[in-house]
Amino acid sequence: MTQLNFINKPFFEHGAITQISETLRSLNINKPLICTDQGIVELGMLDELRNLISNDITINVFDKTPSNPTEKAVMEALEIYKKEGCDGIIGFGGGSSIDLGKAVAIMASHKGNLINYSFNEGGIDKIGETSKLIAIPTTSGTGSEVSSGSVIIMDDGRKLILVSPYLVPKAAICDPNLTLGLPTSLTAGAGMDALTHCIEAILSPIIDPPAEAVGLDGIERIFKNKNLLIAIKDGSNKEARWNMMMAATEGAMAFTKGLGAVHSMSHACGARQNLRLHHGTLNGVILPTILRFNQGYVEDKYDRIKLAMGLSDSSELAEAIEILNSEIGLPKNLNAMGITEKMIPELSQHSLGDLCTFTNPRTPTLEDYEKLFKEAIGK
Repeated sequence: MTQLNFINKPFFEHGAITQISETLRSLNINKPLICTDQGIVELGMLDELRNLISNDITINVFDKTPSNPTEKAVMEALEIYKKEGCDGIIGFGGGSSIDLGKAVAIMASHKGNLINYSFNEGGIDKIGETSKLIAIPTTSGTGSEVSSGSVIIMDDGRKLILVSPYLVPKAAICDPNLTLGLPTSLTAGAGMDALTHCIEAILSPIIDPPAEAVGLDGIERIFKNKNLLIAIKDGSNKEARWNMMMAATEGAMAFTKGLGAVHSMSHACGARQNLRLHHGTLNGVILPTILRFNQGYVEDKYDRIKLAMGLSDSSELAEAIEILNSEIGLPKNLNAMGITEKMIPELSQHSLGDLCTFTNPRTPTLEDYEKLFKEAIGK
């Protein structure tokens, strides 16, 4: 079994899910709350997980995680956690379920409102030891299973980042078998999430050569070796699924040095709950716009990224991503996803205050964001 030594030590291999009871016991968790979503329930995956957990462990479930997790959902899950006397959390699903689990872990051991623990409110200095969390990803995108962050839509409508070393899951079980049945649209969106993480992390001005090396390896797995395309064409291809899950994990390992304006804009769009937009799909659609915006500021890094992608020196990164987006069936622009020109002022303001703006290699102004959204919308 592959075991990565990072800020936590994820079990990584086909069939790794069988480690769940042993992992619970090692953390002395006897009454876990499983945070998941209705899609996982309908696919029968929750039942499969239940069957693998020893009978002497009492399971409670919150299965109403939204596609973009909200403070309201966090508090609903927290109510179950406290009422049932839970002593740990299993985040089981895509990044949304794991991020929600992280937020529940904070509120299970901290007082006040969740928004007080967001980065915007100085939360990084307020978050202490949290409830124990095990992350089990069922998609290959966010890498939340090895990251110190969580993104939640607060009650005031803002999509904010919670970040702290205490949010790194105590354990992660990465089983590519769990992704074998993913629909192509989710495989595509999650894959572009992972690719965007790798690219934006490398472009961040923070100096961290090991993180960049991991990001480059992730790019090679996704793009040069065509594992994303293979996984979309043949969802049962175990090797491609393994490589995509590894690349997603690597993306999160890389973005310890920060992300960029793609994520700032994606977070702003994702806060529009009525549109129910997929975060990774947003990233893929927005990425070419930001690659053009950053061009000329980090050419040496662009050259390294092109090498990892298997592109020639004369190739344009943005164009290569647009071709990939078309091949995997992503929307052509934000307008096709329901984002309109009328939304630009509010979206731009939201993006400007996002944590990821500060680690973009070229710092966008409010006016820049307005132009970038207009371009990404297709106007």
